[in-house]
Amino acid sequence: MPVITLLTDFGTEDEYVGVMKGVILSIAPGVPLVDLSHRIPPQDVRRAAFLLANAVPYFPPDTVHLAVVDPGVGTERRPLAVRTPTGTFVGPDNGLFSWVLAEVPEWTAVEIRELAYRLPRVSSTFHGRDIFAPAAAHLAAGVPLEGLGPRVEDPVVLPPPRLEIRAGVLEGEVLYADRFGNLVTSIGRFRWEGGDLRLAPAFRPASGERTVGAAAARVVLAGAELRGIRRTYGDVPVGELLALVGSSGFLEIAVRQGSAAAVLGAAPGTPVTVWV
Repeated sequence: MPVITLLTDFGTEDEYVGVMKGVILSIAPGVPLVDLSHRIPPQDVRRAAFLLANAVPYFPPDTVHLAVVDPGVGTERRPLAVRTPTGTFVGPDNGLFSWVLAEVPEWTAVEIRELAYRLPRVSSTFHGRDIFAPAAAHLAAGVPLEGLGPRVEDPVVLPPPRLEIRAGVLEGEVLYADRFGNLVTSIGRFRWEGGDLRLAPAFRPASGERTVGAAAARVVLAGAELRGIRRTYGDVPVGELLALVGSSGFLEIAVRQGSAAAVLGAAPGTPVTVWV
Protein backbone atom coordinates (compact mmCIF):
# COMPACT_ATOMS: atom_id res chain seq x y z
CA MET A 1 0.00 0.00 0.00
CA PRO A 2 1.39 3.47 -0.85
CA VAL A 3 2.68 5.84 1.80
CA ILE A 4 0.50 8.81 2.80
CA THR A 5 2.32 11.95 3.93
CA LEU A 6 0.65 14.67 6.00
CA LEU A 7 1.44 18.38 5.87
CA THR A 8 -0.69 20.86 7.85
CA ASP A 9 -0.68 24.06 9.88
CA PHE A 10 -2.60 22.32 12.69
CA GLY A 11 0.24 22.01 15.21
CA THR A 12 0.24 19.14 17.67
CA GLU A 13 -1.51 20.68 20.67
CA ASP A 14 -4.99 19.68 19.50
CA GLU A 15 -6.54 16.46 18.27
CA TYR A 16 -6.81 17.51 14.61
CA VAL A 17 -3.85 15.60 13.17
CA GLY A 18 -4.62 12.48 15.19
CA VAL A 19 -8.24 12.51 14.06
CA MET A 20 -7.20 12.76 10.41
CA LYS A 21 -4.95 9.74 10.92
CA GLY A 22 -7.83 7.89 12.54
CA VAL A 23 -10.04 8.53 9.52
CA ILE A 24 -7.31 7.34 7.15
CA LEU A 25 -6.66 4.16 9.12
CA SER A 26 -10.38 3.38 9.31
CA ILE A 27 -10.52 3.36 5.51
CA ALA A 28 -7.06 1.98 4.69
CA PRO A 29 -5.87 -0.07 7.68
CA GLY A 30 -2.12 -0.42 7.88
CA VAL A 31 -1.28 2.34 5.41
CA PRO A 32 2.12 3.88 6.29
CA LEU A 33 1.74 7.48 7.49
CA VAL A 34 4.59 10.01 7.39
CA ASP A 35 4.37 13.45 9.01
CA LEU A 36 6.13 16.03 6.85
CA SER A 37 5.26 18.89 9.19
CA HIS A 38 2.39 20.23 11.26
CA ARG A 39 4.22 23.44 12.15
CA ILE A 40 3.49 25.47 9.03
CA PRO A 41 2.58 28.99 10.24
CA PRO A 42 -1.23 29.31 10.28
CA GLN A 43 -2.68 29.94 6.80
CA ASP A 44 0.79 30.21 5.19
CA VAL A 45 -0.01 28.49 1.90
CA ARG A 46 3.21 29.73 0.29
CA ARG A 47 5.47 28.15 2.85
CA ALA A 48 3.56 24.89 2.68
CA ALA A 49 3.84 24.86 -1.12
CA PHE A 50 7.60 25.37 -0.90
CA LEU A 51 8.12 22.69 1.73
CA LEU A 52 5.99 20.21 -0.19
CA ALA A 53 7.83 20.77 -3.47
CA ASN A 54 11.17 20.23 -1.74
CA ALA A 55 10.02 17.03 0.00
CA VAL A 56 8.32 15.23 -2.90
CA PRO A 57 11.49 14.00 -4.73
CA TYR A 58 12.46 11.91 -1.70
CA PHE A 59 9.30 9.76 -1.71
CA PRO A 60 8.21 6.91 -3.98
CA PRO A 61 6.18 8.13 -6.96
CA ASP A 62 3.07 6.26 -5.79
CA THR A 63 2.97 8.27 -2.53
CA VAL A 64 -0.24 10.15 -1.67
CA HIS A 65 0.60 13.58 -0.27
CA LEU A 66 -2.18 15.00 1.93
CA ALA A 67 -1.71 18.74 2.47
CA VAL A 68 -4.17 20.86 4.47
CA VAL A 69 -3.33 24.54 4.86
CA ASP A 70 -6.74 25.92 4.13
CA PRO A 71 -7.65 29.56 4.88
CA GLY A 72 -10.72 29.15 2.63
CA VAL A 73 -12.21 26.13 4.39
CA GLY A 74 -16.00 26.17 4.08
CA THR A 75 -16.01 28.59 1.12
CA GLU A 76 -16.46 27.88 -2.58
CA ARG A 77 -12.80 26.89 -3.08
CA ARG A 78 -12.60 23.42 -4.58
CA PRO A 79 -11.30 20.28 -2.86
CA LEU A 80 -8.68 18.89 -5.20
CA ALA A 81 -6.86 15.65 -6.01
CA VAL A 82 -3.97 15.71 -8.49
CA ARG A 83 -1.98 12.88 -10.04
CA THR A 84 1.56 13.55 -11.33
CA PRO A 85 4.56 11.39 -12.26
CA THR A 86 6.09 12.22 -8.85
CA GLY A 87 3.08 11.55 -6.62
CA THR A 88 -0.61 12.11 -5.97
CA PHE A 89 -1.75 15.18 -4.04
CA VAL A 90 -4.91 15.88 -2.04
CA GLY A 91 -5.91 19.21 -0.53
CA PRO A 92 -7.61 22.56 -1.11
CA ASP A 93 -7.39 24.29 -4.48
CA ASN A 94 -5.58 27.37 -3.18
CA GLY A 95 -2.13 27.09 -4.76
CA LEU A 96 -0.67 24.48 -2.39
CA PHE A 97 0.43 22.33 -5.32
CA SER A 98 1.66 25.15 -7.58
CA TRP A 99 5.38 24.48 -7.31
CA VAL A 100 4.98 20.72 -7.52
CA LEU A 101 3.07 21.13 -10.78
CA ALA A 102 5.67 23.58 -12.12
CA GLU A 103 8.28 20.82 -12.08
CA VAL A 104 6.39 17.98 -13.77
CA PRO A 105 5.69 17.54 -17.49
CA GLU A 106 2.04 16.58 -17.05
CA TRP A 107 -0.67 16.18 -14.44
CA THR A 108 -4.33 15.30 -14.04
CA ALA A 109 -6.57 17.05 -11.49
CA VAL A 110 -10.11 16.37 -10.30
CA GLU A 111 -12.51 18.05 -7.93
CA ILE A 112 -13.42 15.78 -5.00
CA ARG A 113 -17.21 15.60 -5.32
CA GLU A 114 -18.17 11.95 -5.06
CA LEU A 115 -20.00 11.53 -1.74
CA ALA A 116 -18.87 7.91 -1.36
CA TYR A 117 -15.32 9.13 -0.74
CA ARG A 118 -16.17 11.68 1.97
CA LEU A 119 -17.37 11.18 5.52
CA PRO A 120 -21.19 11.05 5.81
CA ARG A 121 -21.28 14.40 7.61
CA VAL A 122 -19.08 17.21 6.35
CA SER A 123 -18.44 20.15 8.65
CA SER A 124 -17.79 23.64 7.33
CA THR A 125 -14.59 24.02 9.35
CA PHE A 126 -12.70 20.69 9.19
CA HIS A 127 -12.43 19.48 5.61
CA GLY A 128 -9.11 17.87 6.50
CA ARG A 129 -11.04 15.27 8.47
CA ASP A 130 -14.23 15.06 6.42
CA ILE A 131 -13.07 15.40 2.78
CA PHE A 132 -9.30 15.31 2.33
CA ALA A 133 -8.31 12.48 4.70
CA PRO A 134 -11.00 10.11 3.31
CA ALA A 135 -10.03 10.94 -0.28
CA ALA A 136 -6.33 10.31 0.42
CA ALA A 137 -7.13 7.00 2.11
CA HIS A 138 -9.34 5.81 -0.73
CA LEU A 139 -6.68 6.71 -3.29
CA ALA A 140 -4.06 4.79 -1.29
CA ALA A 141 -6.48 1.84 -1.15
CA GLY A 142 -6.76 1.77 -4.93
CA VAL A 143 -9.69 3.99 -5.90
CA PRO A 144 -8.85 5.61 -9.27
CA LEU A 145 -8.39 9.37 -9.27
CA GLU A 146 -11.15 9.82 -11.84
CA GLY A 147 -13.60 8.17 -9.45
CA LEU A 148 -13.42 11.13 -7.06
CA GLY A 149 -15.07 13.67 -9.35
CA PRO A 150 -14.88 15.75 -12.54
CA ARG A 151 -11.68 16.94 -14.20
CA VAL A 152 -10.19 20.32 -13.26
CA GLU A 153 -8.15 22.12 -15.91
CA ASP A 154 -7.46 25.36 -14.04
CA PRO A 155 -6.18 24.76 -10.49
CA VAL A 156 -5.13 27.86 -8.58
CA VAL A 157 -1.47 28.64 -9.25
CA LEU A 158 0.79 30.82 -7.12
CA PRO A 159 3.52 32.83 -8.83
CA PRO A 160 6.97 31.32 -8.25
CA PRO A 161 9.08 32.71 -5.40
CA ARG A 162 10.84 35.91 -6.38
CA LEU A 163 13.98 35.39 -8.45
CA GLU A 164 15.12 38.12 -10.81
CA ILE A 165 18.22 37.46 -12.89
CA ARG A 166 20.07 40.31 -14.58
CA ALA A 167 23.63 40.83 -15.75
CA GLY A 168 25.83 40.47 -12.69
CA VAL A 169 23.05 40.27 -10.11
CA LEU A 170 20.45 37.88 -8.66
CA GLU A 171 17.58 39.28 -6.62
CA GLY A 172 15.25 37.34 -4.37
CA GLU A 173 13.72 37.37 -0.91
CA VAL A 174 13.74 35.54 2.40
CA LEU A 175 11.05 32.85 2.33
CA TYR A 176 11.23 31.76 5.97
CA ALA A 177 13.51 31.07 8.92
CA ASP A 178 13.88 27.41 9.85
CA ARG A 179 13.97 26.21 13.47
CA PHE A 180 17.72 26.89 13.64
CA GLY A 181 17.26 30.50 12.56
CA ASN A 182 18.70 29.90 9.08
CA LEU A 183 17.14 32.26 6.53
CA VAL A 184 16.00 30.27 3.50
CA THR A 185 15.84 32.44 0.40
CA SER A 186 14.11 32.15 -2.97
CA ILE A 187 17.43 32.11 -4.87
CA GLY A 188 17.98 28.58 -6.17
CA ARG A 189 18.30 25.80 -7.00
CA PHE A 190 22.08 25.64 -6.98
CA ARG A 191 24.36 22.66 -7.34
CA TRP A 192 28.11 22.58 -6.93
CA GLU A 193 30.33 22.02 -9.96
CA GLY A 194 33.90 22.07 -8.69
CA GLY A 195 34.43 25.48 -7.11
CA ASP A 196 31.52 27.10 -8.97
CA LEU A 197 27.78 26.92 -8.59
CA ARG A 198 25.31 26.01 -11.30
CA LEU A 199 21.95 27.80 -10.96
CA ALA A 200 18.87 26.06 -12.38
CA PRO A 201 16.02 28.43 -11.41
CA ALA A 202 13.40 26.52 -9.42
CA PHE A 203 9.73 26.30 -10.42
CA ARG A 204 10.46 27.91 -13.82
CA PRO A 205 10.53 25.10 -16.40
CA ALA A 206 11.57 27.32 -19.33
CA SER A 207 14.51 28.98 -17.56
CA GLY A 208 18.05 28.20 -18.60
CA GLU A 209 20.94 27.35 -16.31
CA ARG A 210 23.90 29.61 -15.56
CA THR A 211 27.18 29.45 -13.67
CA VAL A 212 27.87 31.54 -10.57
CA GLY A 213 31.35 31.98 -9.11
CA ALA A 214 30.91 31.03 -5.46
CA ALA A 215 34.07 32.64 -4.09
CA ALA A 216 33.49 36.00 -5.80
CA ALA A 217 29.78 36.32 -4.98
CA ARG A 218 28.63 39.06 -2.60
CA VAL A 219 25.36 38.50 -0.72
CA VAL A 220 23.54 41.54 0.69
CA LEU A 221 20.51 41.56 2.98
CA ALA A 222 19.26 43.44 6.05
CA GLY A 223 22.31 45.71 6.11
CA ALA A 224 24.83 42.86 6.04
CA GLU A 225 27.23 42.01 3.21
CA LEU A 226 28.71 38.51 3.03
CA ARG A 227 31.56 37.62 0.70
CA GLY A 228 31.48 34.22 -0.91
CA ILE A 229 28.99 31.38 -0.85
CA ARG A 230 30.19 28.53 1.36
CA ARG A 231 29.76 24.78 1.26
CA THR A 232 29.23 24.21 4.97
CA TYR A 233 28.80 25.92 8.34
CA GLY A 234 32.28 24.80 9.38
CA ASP A 235 33.84 27.10 6.77
CA VAL A 236 33.55 30.04 9.21
CA PRO A 237 34.26 30.52 12.93
CA VAL A 238 31.54 29.93 15.52
CA GLY A 239 29.19 32.92 15.73
CA GLU A 240 29.99 34.26 12.25
CA LEU A 241 27.44 34.96 9.52
CA LEU A 242 27.73 33.07 6.25
CA ALA A 243 25.90 32.41 3.01
CA LEU A 244 25.69 28.79 1.89
CA VAL A 245 23.68 26.44 -0.29
CA GLY A 246 21.16 24.51 1.80
CA SER A 247 20.18 20.88 1.39
CA SER A 248 17.40 21.72 -1.10
CA GLY A 249 19.69 23.83 -3.27
CA PHE A 250 18.50 27.26 -2.15
CA LEU A 251 20.72 30.04 -0.88
CA GLU A 252 20.57 30.34 2.91
CA ILE A 253 21.96 32.87 5.36
CA ALA A 254 23.11 31.36 8.63
CA VAL A 255 25.18 31.89 11.74
CA ARG A 256 27.44 29.03 12.73
CA GLN A 257 25.91 27.67 15.94
CA GLY A 258 23.59 30.67 16.09
CA SER A 259 20.50 32.25 14.53
CA ALA A 260 20.76 34.50 11.48
CA ALA A 261 17.10 35.47 11.93
CA ALA A 262 17.88 36.84 15.41
CA VAL A 263 21.14 38.51 14.42
CA LEU A 264 19.77 40.24 11.30
CA GLY A 265 16.14 40.72 12.30
CA ALA A 266 15.15 39.50 8.84
CA ALA A 267 11.71 38.03 8.12
CA PRO A 268 9.82 36.59 5.15
CA GLY A 269 9.89 39.13 2.35
CA THR A 270 13.23 40.70 3.27
CA PRO A 271 15.07 41.41 -0.03
CA VAL A 272 18.24 39.47 -0.83
CA THR A 273 20.73 40.51 -3.53
CA VAL A 274 23.62 38.43 -4.84
CA TRP A 275 26.26 40.25 -6.88
CA VAL A 276 28.03 37.75 -9.14
